[in-house]
Order: sequence, then C-alpha cells, then structure tokens
Amino acid sequence: MGNSYAGQLKSARFEEALHNSIEASLRCSSVVPQPIFSQLYLDPDQHPFSSADVKPKVEDLDKDLVHRYTQNGSLDFSNNLAVNEMEDDEDDEEMSDSNSPPIPYSQKPAPEGSCTTDGGFCQAGKDLRLVSCVWNKSTSRFSGNCIGCGERGFRYFTEFSNHINLKLTTQPKKQKHLKYYLVRSSQGVLSKGPLICWKECRSRQSSAACHSIKPNSSVSSTVTTENGTTNGYKSGFTQTDAANGNSSHGGKSSAPSSTLPRPGNYSLSPRPSQASGDQAPMFISGPPKKRHRGWYPGSPVPQPGLVVPVPTVRPLSRTEPFLSNPVPQTPLTGILQPRPIPAGETVIVPENLLSNSGVRPVILIGYGTLPYFYGNVGDIVVSPLLVNCYKIPQLENKDLEQLGLTGSQLLSVENMILLTIQYLVRLGPDQIPLREEFEQIMLKAMQEFTLRERALQLGAQCVPVSPGQLPWLARLIASVSQDLVHVIVTQNSLAEGISETLRTLSEMRHYQRLPDYVVAICASKIRGNEFCVVVLGQHQSRALAESMLTTSEFLKEISYELITGKVSFLASHFKTTSLGDDLDMLLEKMQQRRGDSVVTPFNGDLHECVSPREAAAMIPTQNLDLDNETFQIYQPQLTVARKLLSQVCAIADSGSQSLDLGHFSKVDFIIIVPRSEVLVQQTLQRVRQSGVLVDLGLEDNGTAHQRAEKYVVRLDSEIQSKFEVFMRKVKQNPYTLFVLVHDNSHVELTSVISGSLSHGEPSHGLADRVINCREVLEAFNLLVLQVSSFPYTLQTQQSRISSSNEVHWIQLDTVEEVGCEEKLYFGLNEYSKSLQWGITSPLLRCDETFEKMVNTLLERYPRLHSMVVRCYLLIQQYSEALMALTTMASLRDHSTPETLSIMDDLISSPGKNKSGRGHMLIIRVPSVQLAMLAKERLQEVRDKLGLQYRFEIILGNPASELSVATHFVTRLKTWRGNESEEWIPRTYQDLEGLPCIVILTGKDPLGETFPRSLKYCDLRLIDSSYLTRTALEQEVGLACCYVPKEVIRGPTAALDLSGKEQERAAVSENDADELLIDLERPQSNSSAVTGTSGSIMENGVSSSSTADKSQKQPLTPSFQSPATSMGLDEGVSGSTAGAGESLKQECDSLGPPMASSTTSKPSSSSSGPRTLSWPGQPARGYRGLHAALPPIVILSKAAYSLLGSQKGGKLPSSSSLLPHADVTWVSSLRPLLHKDMSSEEQSLYYRQWTSARQHHADYSNQPDPASGTRTVHPRRLLLTGPPQVGKTGSYLQFLRILFRMLIRLLEVDVYDEEEINRDHSESSGAGQAEGEPWPDLESFSKMSFDVSVHDPKYSLMSLVYTEKLAGVKREVIKEAKVEEPRKRETVSMMLTKYAAYNTFHHCEQCHQYMDFAAASQMSDSTLHAFTFSSSMLGEEVQLYFIIPKSKESHFVFSKQGKHLESMRLPLVSDKNLNAVKSPIFTPSSGRHEHGLLNLFHAMEGISHLHLLVVKEYEMPLYRKYWPNHIMLVLPGMFNNAGVGAARFLIKELSYHNLELERNRLEELGVKRQCVWPFIVVMDDSCVLWNIHSVQEQTSQPMEAGISSKNVSLKSVLQHIEATPKIVHYAILGIQKWSSKLTSQSLKAPFSRCHVHDFILLNIDLTQNVQYDFNRYFCEDVDFNLRTNSSGLLICRFNNFSLMKKHVQVGGQRDFIIKPKIMVSESLAPILPLQYVCAPDSEHTLLAAPAQFLLEKFLQHASYKLFPKAIRNFKSPVLAIDCYLNIGQEVAVCYVSSRPHSSNVNCEGVFFSGLLLYLCDSFVGADLLKKFKFLKGATLCVICQDRSSLRQTIVRLELEDEWQFRLRDEFQTANSSDDKPLFFLTGRHV
Repeated sequence: MGNSYAGQLKSARFEEALHNSIEASLRCSSVVPQPIFSQLYLDPDQHPFSSADVKPKVEDLDKDLVHRYTQNGSLDFSNNLAVNEMEDDEDDEEMSDSNSPPIPYSQKPAPEGSCTTDGGFCQAGKDLRLVSCVWNKSTSRFSGNCIGCGERGFRYFTEFSNHINLKLTTQPKKQKHLKYYLVRSSQGVLSKGPLICWKECRSRQSSAACHSIKPNSSVSSTVTTENGTTNGYKSGFTQTDAANGNSSHGGKSSAPSSTLPRPGNYSLSPRPSQASGDQAPMFISGPPKKRHRGWYPGSPVPQPGLVVPVPTVRPLSRTEPFLSNPVPQTPLTGILQPRPIPAGETVIVPENLLSNSGVRPVILIGYGTLPYFYGNVGDIVVSPLLVNCYKIPQLENKDLEQLGLTGSQLLSVENMILLTIQYLVRLGPDQIPLREEFEQIMLKAMQEFTLRERALQLGAQCVPVSPGQLPWLARLIASVSQDLVHVIVTQNSLAEGISETLRTLSEMRHYQRLPDYVVAICASKIRGNEFCVVVLGQHQSRALAESMLTTSEFLKEISYELITGKVSFLASHFKTTSLGDDLDMLLEKMQQRRGDSVVTPFNGDLHECVSPREAAAMIPTQNLDLDNETFQIYQPQLTVARKLLSQVCAIADSGSQSLDLGHFSKVDFIIIVPRSEVLVQQTLQRVRQSGVLVDLGLEDNGTAHQRAEKYVVRLDSEIQSKFEVFMRKVKQNPYTLFVLVHDNSHVELTSVISGSLSHGEPSHGLADRVINCREVLEAFNLLVLQVSSFPYTLQTQQSRISSSNEVHWIQLDTVEEVGCEEKLYFGLNEYSKSLQWGITSPLLRCDETFEKMVNTLLERYPRLHSMVVRCYLLIQQYSEALMALTTMASLRDHSTPETLSIMDDLISSPGKNKSGRGHMLIIRVPSVQLAMLAKERLQEVRDKLGLQYRFEIILGNPASELSVATHFVTRLKTWRGNESEEWIPRTYQDLEGLPCIVILTGKDPLGETFPRSLKYCDLRLIDSSYLTRTALEQEVGLACCYVPKEVIRGPTAALDLSGKEQERAAVSENDADELLIDLERPQSNSSAVTGTSGSIMENGVSSSSTADKSQKQPLTPSFQSPATSMGLDEGVSGSTAGAGESLKQECDSLGPPMASSTTSKPSSSSSGPRTLSWPGQPARGYRGLHAALPPIVILSKAAYSLLGSQKGGKLPSSSSLLPHADVTWVSSLRPLLHKDMSSEEQSLYYRQWTSARQHHADYSNQPDPASGTRTVHPRRLLLTGPPQVGKTGSYLQFLRILFRMLIRLLEVDVYDEEEINRDHSESSGAGQAEGEPWPDLESFSKMSFDVSVHDPKYSLMSLVYTEKLAGVKREVIKEAKVEEPRKRETVSMMLTKYAAYNTFHHCEQCHQYMDFAAASQMSDSTLHAFTFSSSMLGEEVQLYFIIPKSKESHFVFSKQGKHLESMRLPLVSDKNLNAVKSPIFTPSSGRHEHGLLNLFHAMEGISHLHLLVVKEYEMPLYRKYWPNHIMLVLPGMFNNAGVGAARFLIKELSYHNLELERNRLEELGVKRQCVWPFIVVMDDSCVLWNIHSVQEQTSQPMEAGISSKNVSLKSVLQHIEATPKIVHYAILGIQKWSSKLTSQSLKAPFSRCHVHDFILLNIDLTQNVQYDFNRYFCEDVDFNLRTNSSGLLICRFNNFSLMKKHVQVGGQRDFIIKPKIMVSESLAPILPLQYVCAPDSEHTLLAAPAQFLLEKFLQHASYKLFPKAIRNFKSPVLAIDCYLNIGQEVAVCYVSSRPHSSNVNCEGVFFSGLLLYLCDSFVGADLLKKFKFLKGATLCVICQDRSSLRQTIVRLELEDEWQFRLRDEFQTANSSDDKPLFFLTGRHV
C-alpha cells in the first residue's frame, strides 16, 4: 500500500489512541456499536461532546484512514460522492438524532520541507484516497465497492479493513453494519449525519428508490482501464490528475473547500447527493462476499452486473506549492486511549533523513501491501510509477493475439521480481526507470513464456522459480550491478526491509557510497512474496519525485520556492564567481574601468569602444533581404491543402447529410490560437501576407490589413465575447461556410467542468468551451479544423474527430520524391539521425560538463527543485562566459566549452562587418519567474560589460509583446529598408539578423516561428520533468525548420569518403540533374510560410557544373550581389567566399582535404572554394556544399538520452513515452510503437491504446455503452504535421481553394461554339416578322428546309449536299488529322435558380424530389412490365417501368391495381399554368451521378412527368442515385446499343401509349385527335435555358445588341406548347447557345432546319418516320432528313437557346476497341481501317458491335471508299434513305426513295459515289437509273449478311453499271456470333 502516513502529530499517544479506537469500535461485540470516542481528551476551547452524540461514522473512520494513508494527509473530500446530504423527506426521524454540532475538519498549513506523494492504495495497489460505499436500497444492504481496483460487494467493514490494509489484530465475533452518514454543512464543514436505516427502511424502499436514482449521463458510463479499474496511468498519481485538475501526487490539495472525490476512491455514500448535481447511479450487488486474506490482491473477482460510477469532476484550487509543502494534520476533537500496534507492519521514518543523507528516498510500489509510515514522512516519496506493470490487465483475445500471448500465460510474482531487478541493473547510473520501458520488458517476458509454452507442446508447464530460489537468484542478478542495486530479503513483512534501508541511509556517512536501488523482498509463508523498490540514488530519486508533478505543478513549486526565499542559499552561492570573487564588485570595477564608453555595436572588435551616442547613431549597411515580406505557398503545402479539400468533399459526399457544399456561396473563417501575443501577431502576419481575406472577398484591399485582427482570436478571458459575435455571424449567414481553425489545438485541452475550480490558470477549459459548445456542434455551416503538431491528445479512445477526418502532412521519404523542392524539412527525426553523420560538432548535443556541475549542486541543495538549480547555474555560466570573453580571460576554464563557444559566436559575429548582423540564441526557461530573473541578471552583466549595443536580450513571454531597445529597432528597420516610422518587431521572425538572446518562457512553446538567424537552442533546463512525448518533442520543435536539401544528404555521403571512393563522391555531388533550380521562379522566404531559413543561394548548387547549366543569372565570383545572395546575408561574412582566403574550418571533421575532395571542376563560375555558411560567420569548409545548417540544440542529459538514442535507426525513444499528460494508457500490455509507423498508423495506435483523463476535454465523450460507438463530430477535421512544417500556409491555402471550389460548384462549363456551315445555308423563304412569339403555320410551311447541319458538335461530319454547296470552293475544308480528339470550346457560367442539376446538388427545396433516404425508399417503387409489338423490330418488345409510389398518379393501372395499362396523357385543350403537358424522356448512360437529371429547379417545382431511359445493366446505379425518378428500362438486348436504339424505343413506346390513351379516353367521350401527341426528348447534359431579344437599333449604323435572360425549362416548354396549331408540326426545338449569337442570327425568329438535343416530338405525325435503332452517331441528323423528306414541318425557335454542360464522363462515348481474344497485354492501338476485314480471313476479331465498327470505319475510310468525292462538293456521294458520316471532306446528297417525298434538286449533278445502306424494298433499279455518275465513281453496298448482299446486287441490277471484284467484299471485324455486317465495293463503268 502506498500509504505513507503523513505524521508529525502533536503526540504519539494521540496517534495510537485514534488508531486503536477505530479498531476497537470495529471489534465491539455488543449489538449496538459503542461510540468511537468513548473517552475523549477535550481541548479546553472545544465544545464538549456527550458520548451519545458521537456515534461512529464510517466516513470519520475512513477520513482518518485516508489521513493515515495519504502522505500529507490533505484530503479531497467532496460533497459529490463521499459525503452526501440527505433529503429531508426521507430521513426526518433519523435527523432528530443527529443534532450534535459538526466536527470541524479544518487543516493547518503544512510545515516546511515535507514531500508529497501518493497515498491511499488498496491491496491491489490502486488509489483510494476516498472510500465509497453504495447502499443498495433494494436489498436494504450496505454494499461497498473499491473504486481503486474494482473489487466489489463488501458487506462488512472487516472485509473493507482487510482490503484497504487496515490491520485488525483480532477477529471480532460479530460483524456490525455501518451506522451513520457523514454530511457537509453549508459552511463546508463535515459532520455526523443521520443514521443509516438498515431494518426500518424496508418498508419505505419504493418511495426512496424513486427519489434517488437519477443517473446522469456524465456519470453513468465508466471508463474501465487497466484491470477493469477506473484509474489509468501510474495509478497512484496521474489518474487523480484526471479527477482534480491539479493532478495529484498524493492527496496534495490542502484546500479545505475541496469539492470532489478523485476517481478510484471508495465512497460510502448511501446515494448520490442531490446537492452536487452529479448523480451517481445505484448498484445492486450479488450476495455479500467475505474476502480471505489469502486471496491474491492482484486478481479481484469482479461481480457481474456492476459498474463503478465515475463522477464528473471539478478539480480543486490549490494554493500551496508541492514539493516543499508541509503535511497538514487534521486536529481531532478527542484523543483516544493508546493500544499497542504490531511493530512489523509499520515503518518509522528517521528524523532529519533528508538533511543527513541528502537523499529523499522514493519508494516504488511493487507487489503486495506497503506498511504504514510514521514519523518524518515528509522525507520520503511513494511513487506508483511501476505499480500497473505488475497488474496484468484483462485483454480481449484479439488484443492478446496481436501481442503474441495466450490468455493463460501470466507472470508469477517471482518472475516479476527478477525482471524488476534485471531492469534496474541494466539502467546503470544515469537513467531513471521509465514505466513504458519496463512495460515492454514485461511484455517480452510474457511473449517468451508463451513461446516456450507452445514449444513444450500443449502446456507441459515450464518449471517456475520457486519461492525458495528467489532470494538467491535475486542476489545473483543484482551482483553484477557494481553495488548499484541491493536486495534485502525479509521473512515477516516489507516493513522490515524498508526500515532497514532507511536506517542505513540515515546513518550513512557522506563519503560512503549508496546503492541507487534497494529491492526489498518479503518472502512470507502466509502471504507469498511481496516486494517494493526503494530508490536511493541521488539523481534517480530526485528525478522520480519531480517527474510525478505535472508541468503546472512544478512551475507553481518553483514560484513558491522563489517567493518564500528558499533559494536564498543557492542565490548567495552564485554571488561569487567560480574563482571566488564577488561578482557584483567585479562588474562594478569593470564598468568603472570602461567609463562612459560602450563596446562598438558592430564592424569592430570587442575591445573597440565608442560613446553611447555614437553607438546609437551607427547605421548598418542596408540589406535588401525582404523576402519575409512575400508569402509563397510551397508544393507540399498545396498538396496538403488539396488533401484537406478532398476530405471536406468526402464529408459532403458521405450521404450522412452533415455537409451540403452546394448550399454555400462564400467562405469565412476565424483562427483561434493559444495565449501567446507573438503567435497572434505571427498568424496575423501570415493572414495579411497571404491575401486570403481579399481572395475570399471578405475584405477590400485597403482595409484588409487592419481588419485582419477580427479573424485571429486568442484563447483568453475575452474570447467569450468575440466568439459569441462570430457564432452570431454563423447563424445569420446560412449560405456562408464558416471554418473555425483551432491552431495548436493540443495546448490546454482541459474540460470546462474541471476548469471551473482549476489551478487558477486562466486558460483552463476555454478551448473546450469554444470548440465543443453545442452551437458549434450543431451549426450546419461550420467546419472545425483542429491543427496540431502533437495531435496525440486529440487521438484517444474518446476522440471527437473521426480517424478518417485526419489529414496528415505528406511524408517525403526519399530525395528522389522531393524532386525539384529546393528545401527539405529538418525535424525531430532528422535531428536524431544527424547524430550518425559523424561530424564532430553534432546538431544535437548534451553538455556533459554542465551536467556534472548540476549534479554536484543538486547534492548540495536537495530541497530545491532541480530546474531552479539548473537555471541559476545556467545564468552563472552565461555571465562568466561573457566576462571571460571580454575582460577576465581567467574565467574561461570555468565555463563549459559549449557555453563559451555559443557566447563567443554570439558577440563576435556582429563585429565582423558593416551590416551588423548576428545570430539568435534561445534559452528555454519554462518558469516565468526564473526567466525574468535570468533576463535581469544577464542584462545587468551585459550592460556593465558595455555590450548593450552589441546584442539584445529579450524576454519571450507569451503573455506580453516583444520589447526591443530602440537602437536595435532602428537597426532592424534599416535592414528591412522600407518600414514605416512606427514599425516595431512583433514576431520573432521580425528579429531576423539581430544578434540577441531570447529567454523563452511559458509552460509550453506555442508554435512560434523563429528567424533563419536562429543558431542555438539551449534546452538544458528541460529535464526529467518532461517525460511525455508532447512535452519533450515540442521543446525540440522550436529548432525545426527547412534547410537546403544538400544539408540532409551531404553529411551521410561524407562518412564514406575513403580514398578510393572520393572520386565517386565527387561525381555524385555533381549530379546536376538532382539539383536543378530555376532562379526565375520568384523566390520568397519560406519562413514567411514555414519558419525556415533559406535563400536561393543556399538552395543553389552543389557544384559549379550545375551552376553553369542551371543558373540563369551569372554568379559574381564573390556572391555579394544582393540578387543572388538573397537572404543569405553573405555580406556579413568577414572573408567572403570568393576571396579565397584561408577559411576557418568550423566543421571540424571535414577538414580542408575533405572540402577540396569534392570541390568543383576548374570551369567554375566562381573562384576559390565555394562554401556558403551561416549568415554572418566565416564560411564553413562544409564539403563545398552551400549548407545553412539547422540550429544547434543543446539538451539536458535526460532529454538527450530519450531523443538521441537512435539505436539502429529506431524512432527516438521519446515516441514510446506517454503521448501527453492529459491522457493515460489503457493497458500496460500493448504493442510497441514501431519506428516505421506513419503518422496515420500512430494515430490509430493512440486511438486504441490511450484514453482521456478526467480533466481532458474529450473525457465526457464516452462510448455509448450499448453499441460501444462514440460520437464523432462529422464536420471536424484534424490537420497534423511536424512543428514548423508550414501548416498555417497550408490551411490558408485550403480556405482559398475551398472558396474556389464552392464557386466552381456554382459554376458550370458550357459549350460555347459558333454555328457551322452558316454560309451554305439556304436563304429562308418567306420569313416572318421579328418579335412574333409563335410561328404562323401558313407562312412557315412555305419556307424551305435548310438541310445543312449547323450544330458545332458536327463540325467533323460529312456535309449535306445542297445546290448552294456546289458553288463552294474545295479548299474551304482544312484537313484534320485522323483520330485527333477535338477539344471543344467551353466557357464557365454561373448556375442560376433555373438550372438542371446532378446528384451533387442538395438543397432544402428539392430534398423531397431527390429523396436521399435511399435505403428505406428503395422498396417504395414498383417494377412493371409493359409489352408492345414493333413492326420495325418485327417482334414483341418488353420494357420495364420502375415507378416510385409518389409518381403512380401519372399511370393507369388495371382494376386489380397490379397491371400497368398506360401512361396518362393530357388533352390538347388543357390549360394548366402549373404543369407542362409533354412527358419528358431523358436517355442516359454512364452518368448516374453526373447526368443533369434533377429538373426540380428548371421546372420551378411544378408538376411534370420525367422518365429516365436507362440500359438494363445500369438500372441499379440509376435507381440508387435517383430513387424518386420514373425509370424506363430498355431490354437487355440493347445493353450495347447506341443512342439510336433509345430514341427509337422512346418513340415506339410513346406511339403505342398514345393509341392506348386515345382508346381509353375515347370511352370517356374524348375525340382521338384531342389527346396531346407530343413528348420531349432531351439530353442529360442540358443545363440552362435562355430567352433572347434584339434591342432596338440606335441611329448609328451599328449592329443592334442582344439582351439575354436566363429562363426556366418550364417557361420554355409552356411557351412552345402554346404554339397555335401545334399538332401540325412534327418537331419543334430551340437553338444552341453561343456567346457569338448575333442579332443577325435572331433576324428570323423561327427557322426550318435541323434541331438537336432538346426537341418536342409529335409522335402522331411522325408515326411512319423512325429513328434508326442501329445507329451510334448522327441519328438525329438522319431522322431530321427523313422527317423533312416526308414533307413534315421542323421548326426551330431562335429566340430561345439551350446551354449544354461539358460533362466529362459517360454519355455517347466510344467503345474501347479490343480484340475479342487477348493474345498479349501490350497491343498497339487498333486503327479504324482494321475495323473491317475480308470475309473468312485470319484477321484479329474485335469485341465491339458490328454497327459501331462500321460507322467508325466509314468516318475514316473516305479516301479508300470514295476517292473521287474527296473535296469535290460539286459531285457528292449519293446516299439513299440514310445519312451516314463518311468523313468531313466528302459531301453526302440525301435522297429519299419514298414516293411523294421532297428531295433536293439533282438535275445535272454527276455523283462521285453511291452509298446503299440496308436498303429496303422502296429502293429499286428504276430509281437508281435516274442518277448520273462520274466515270470511276465508287459504290458501297452494306447489308446484314452475305446472302442479302448477293440478293440486293441482283435485285438492283447493279452489275449492269458497276464492276465488282471478288476481293472487294468485306465484313466488319466481328466473330460470327456478333453478326458482322457485310459490304461490297465496286467501280462505275
């Protein structure tokens, strides 16, 4: 039990009396329990109690127990679970009994020097600072649950006392029930409550139950973590963290007003208190269990059906410090009579243990029960660090398999002990035990056992270690540790071993060597083996104790030490220098010696002095390095922005209705950042530079700069009001999509509930209040984007972000992938890998000398926090280094070389030239007080040494703005060149080039970007308090940046430059292809985007050969031209590279020979070795690379061992640490995080194995107990990427492209092409006057038909012959290349409210129409067969209708309601303004998503009948996407048919239906000709309709303008349907829109010409004119010509136009023509001339329909088939009864064979060819004889099969005039199953 008894009582008698009286009361044998305090020693000032009043209260007892077991006794009792106020209605009679005054449980302040760690552990080692019992009303029985370990069902207190290690010396004869409740008065004082009614309550059960059971959602779900308990990581302390925001190390909070229990405590509450507002549910336990002592405490037997309540928790506010706080003791009102205590069970901590030994021992709870601790308990610490490792959790089988374990294989206690000792031995003197490391060892051991067990074939058990062998083996293992690990074995109890160890420690002399660890083992016969570890190592014990505090706690501890003056000894120690001189006096002397003058600010030695006035007036040379002003987005950022966008689209497409992108037309945003002034300014700067406000149309160019501040908000006390304004905006603008960006979202993610009484941190719970509030969750137009470099705290089992909504930064693994990126990201992994580069000044360093000094000091000051000691030492180091470098060289030996070289570099670099630039050094000091102290001390030293103009010292405090001395601001302005007068630096990047020390303070670094001049990052204060992955990695994240890619590749190559490989290296270095860089690309400082250091030159060129090839600008030999050295500050370097002077070798390992080995060839464009360097430092001989290295990071030893330990290229072992202090591991058994895990895999790992702590904002998002699913917020995304990689630029770019996409969703690409063949058109005959709404039938029928095709989509088609065409010169047609896909002209149009839409459009109005509740709705439509006979097909045709319930009114069904009879048609005379009469048919293929089939808006929502005509195999897809549409499903035989078949069947069906309706309505008395005979056939790409009118011409002879207006399809159809005498027209249509529409084209309001794409078809008139159902191409031209030759009218309304959308998928696409039998994969494409072959030949047969092959062949075979017709429009090819496209260079003369048909005049025309295609009986020999042919004209006869081909030749007597050869017969290249077509060619003789 980790219960250190926090003693220092006024008297030992008091303590013993109290202890014994508790036991006595429990053992009382009479029926009524005696009062506890039967004999009281009353304090004179206290109210005397009568014995009757003071009844025993279990809570009092427990209170006392808890005192005994929390080390410092400060309790967190809460009114929530532990103490319950009773409701009056229920307990009146008991209340009368409890009128005694309350016992005040006040607490004294703690004495100085005590330590605070955990206490209160049950036998299972679980934390129990409170005790909770739950009383089951249903059985009127007390039932206690140990929330610590999950043990349940204690009915009697003896069971409890045994479980919670309260030792009972005798077994009482009867066990008595608990007697009283404990209540809290309104003042918060605890006092005795009413009786617990055991028997009396049976009768009142029902009424009581109905009051109390009101489970609250926040309570009813339990987090079951390891071993089914409610506490997780480091069970004793961190899970309490969860409970009270101040994270626990023991019951440290001494605030008497504590409000809530911690999880994992007992609470003896009869029921949840109604006052607390958080109700806990009641539990019913099984039969009462008695527990045997001998049971293994590690294996609790959970009872079925029980849950442990976890209250929602409010943390306590904490006033005192932690490490040093005294142990408060509760004064009790009475003292009890002493009874002896068994000595074996207690440990008395010796007085002055810490003072004598200098060590505060840490006791690591092991296995078994810890004894009580008495006496000077402030000098020991009890840590539950490893306790969970010894409790093997219950895992599911799938998890066990994943881990390679079997359920049976658990480790014995003996094995655990041996593993622990082995682990401690292996740790060595420097490292401290890490829970995660030990867990992996335990796991490996269990895996070994599993393997061995399997090897021993089905469980022949391997022999375990017997308890007898244990001591011997334990000592054996420890013997190799060079006395660092001792083993003590005792027989009776652990107390003996611990007492022995502490006694030895207190009697140690200082010169004697202590072991680091003592393992105390108790080999007890009764209880089996128990053990614990006492950590005595100076370093280890301190590190363990400090690592138990959270960051907030140890910062409070430090400020307490500073405020109370505990540091005075340390401070006085540092008043003298290392040489023993008085520091202040020395500095005074130096100042006097120097007088008034100061060291020259720059361009001069440290010994040159000038007067302050001169110094202030010195102006550096201007350096036009303004690239941090321009903002550039780099390729990786673009890629990630696109990933974000596609994720948003995925959310919109998910069908979950959570995001409707079609709804929005604008994007607005707000960026929320943590409390850091610099970060706010930095984000503002990026927002301004990126221009995103203007791009999104949120602000004007002029105002954007100042208005930007509205868009960046920081999480402070003012956020509430700003956020309310934002949310109001969100509600008021439903058509704007808002994006809430929560940057650095891992910082301060604590819950609001835990925040209300938090550790006084103002930002507590703010993020939760903003991000997780109900308005944000429910706003449908708000996306939440959380951005984090360390997202682990957002990736727990309770995460609110779906794992599919995480967007991870792209990982460029190889240089090849990087390609042209000049810069590579240099992050944490690269830092770790750089240790293997083998250079002697590594980028990641540990200052060993400093660590030794620290250790010496820490031994001297054991009571101070190590960070205080480190900080004081660091200040002294820097101060002395400054003195050593300027005046007192004798101090040189007393500074560590690391500190000295940093300071030397810092103060000497500005002196080297006139620009005065230098480096930045960051010293990270998390405690604000220490940071202020450091700044004051260093500033004082600097000023006294006269260096105040040489470098600046800046306090980087997140709470305040940067403050820089005015003369430095002037210098910065000069460098920047064009800044306004009032400019001041606001971000760290603004300090580019300024020589300065930034003392960076604050709990966490918050993502601020540092300039490229940052050279050193001093993290020596970041020590073992930083033992979570986030805490450690975000510190190193400060230094991460972008570097030229040569840096990353360079040094690795340097390793193998042995003699014979040097040439090879030189070659690889000069590999120009990899390093090409285009200098014309506008450069910008990536730091503006990503905080990097960079410039062209650094990116430049690794060898001059590259320079020659790739650099467009000539490089001056000395690199001083500002253009080329952009941002490199080359001017700074004292010896410019070009000068060829001897270069100072900074990079030791590479020495001159190395540098020259890779130096470039003599044809260099620059003389001398070309090395670029740190800005402002002599160029390095760094292998001839222009390497601007990333900053150098100096770490503490603890951090270095975690980050630098790249054994075999593993991930830095920091990655195996707990990911964040706010989360906890779910189980101690879990797989290792692998080094090659991508961030996606890491996310899934953390989501499986970590759980949010109770104070975490996501804690309330518990999984639903029934389904086990947790709620994720559908519109929330997480963007993760390493620190400083450029996430801000990326999300700003995302906002931009999101806006562009929304605009694109509101736009549509429509075809914009001019009409073709205008010049060949017939002049319209008797035109009609302009402005007439409808054509006049008489005058219209006198117009002649214009046979020329004008639709631009047919520009590559054969021309239709007219007499006019005969006069056209041949050259008109340009030759087009064969098969060149033509790019058609499109233009982008805004969609209007009348557009037709595809499936991606959603809005409230057409929601019903689309009806996306697809799954349930599917069954609501019914399938109906409809059969009719077709004369053309010569057989019955069976079509299927799929009719949704809602559309059944459009159909007529048989009386039984089952059989579909017909589709209702209106009457010609109907006048309904809210309907269109014609049914609309839309054939569609391959466009189930993209077809514009949503006509709701186009029809203005009115009633209409719309039928989709689809192929059988596509029906399920169309049905899925358009569940509310009527489908007409074509028979399966048409699956491969072209569009001709669909149109043919639509027309046949419609005519058949017209006849049925005429018959039906005739019976109702309607005349046959009154039934409406029109249908609309329109394409699935018709998007918008327009109406045009010609404006009046002005007096100028200019062309009149055209006004166009967008109109609805409804109005177009209603207008056309209102045409007078409409039934006399065969086809009506409208023209195709083009931006080139002129008033000329509108001169005639109606044309008699071809119409396409959107037609009203009169099926009655055209009954005998059919579409050719075989056709794939030009079926409409063919049909129009046929209709016209039958003498029918085709009318085009010119004042309407149709816009067609350019849809990229589906539609009438070509087949991919493949051989029927694939011989090999890689075949050359098949050319159109191979689509035909000689019959019966060995030609490759193709898998495509015969008709398709024929049509494609004819388009490309005009040269072969009709050579005489090429460009000879006077002599066209004669085509009888058909129009086929035979190539654009040939004209086709269409002639109908039908009698009385109207045809073009062919008088005197000599035809160049004859095309007969499937001709019917109307074509006879006489007809052909009327036409004249040129000599050598060619003939092509096409038939269905060979026999009909022969018959046709004979029937038409063709052999008389045409000559045939055998080899002129062909077939399409189909197999005989595919019914090839045959054709014969011949020549005219």
